[in-house]
Amino acid sequence: MNMFHGTGVAMVTPFDGSGQVDYDGLKNLINYLIDGGVEYLVSLGTTGESATLSKEEKKKIWAFTAEVVNKRVNLVAGIGGNNTYEVVEAVKQFDTTGYDAILSASPYYNKPIQEGIYQHYKAIAEASALPIILYNVPGRTGSNVSAETIVRLANDFENIIGVKEASGNFDQFNQIMRDKPENFLFISGDDPVTLPMIAMGAVGVISVVGNALPRQFSDMIRTCLAGDFKAAQKAHYAMIEFTRLMFTEGSPGGIKTALKQRDVCGDTLRLPLVQVSPKVAESIAAELTKLF
Repeated sequence: MNMFHGTGVAMVTPFDGSGQVDYDGLKNLINYLIDGGVEYLVSLGTTGESATLSKEEKKKIWAFTAEVVNKRVNLVAGIGGNNTYEVVEAVKQFDTTGYDAILSASPYYNKPIQEGIYQHYKAIAEASALPIILYNVPGRTGSNVSAETIVRLANDFENIIGVKEASGNFDQFNQIMRDKPENFLFISGDDPVTLPMIAMGAVGVISVVGNALPRQFSDMIRTCLAGDFKAAQKAHYAMIEFTRLMFTEGSPGGIKTALKQRDVCGDTLRLPLVQVSPKVAESIAAELTKLF
């Protein structure tokens, strides 16, 4: 099995009550996820609130994460942004020790045309010592990476090895699956639709929900990949309400609430993100009771 088949988890970044990085909480989370059977971890994707972390904090988190993981699972670093020069420099300076790939979200806010997106990823691919996984999440970035651009990048750069697709556009999924190179990885970036995406040929997921439900979610994904969708449906349906709650008042607020309720780490977020309301927190607790 490829190192990025199965369940990857886009880890949250735990903070203490004063808003500083909680390294004990991060260590607990890493061990909780590995013990839960996930295949790989993503450090400082957007779920990790990377936009609110300084360069020094990121370096320290990446090094700490690699040390704690200690090659027990594969490890991906999230390095993206809307300033191509800055992203390229970050990629060049990144200490690759313990890491297997880079996940890079497409540029946000600028709304580049497709040629601009292509040139952005071309510059990153040419600078990177590690394989690149594209990340298309137009609901957050404000622009879509088209199927044509994804396939073009896949064909033009051997070190662009896959895409985390979170557009929710099944017509786009169809085009990518039809036209991509055989070994190019199609990875779900959207927990609620991962089951049908695997039915289309996705090799797995980079999950938010997996932070709190590593065993349940990764077991469901492995069942899907084994082709037993009838069995996977039962697990999928059991997690539907919990998954919905994770995004009702924004991510990663929901998942951090669940992690606190599971005694893994705290639920502090950095502004402009805030904790979920007491009503949603109560609903999350009720769903966790059903799932454990």
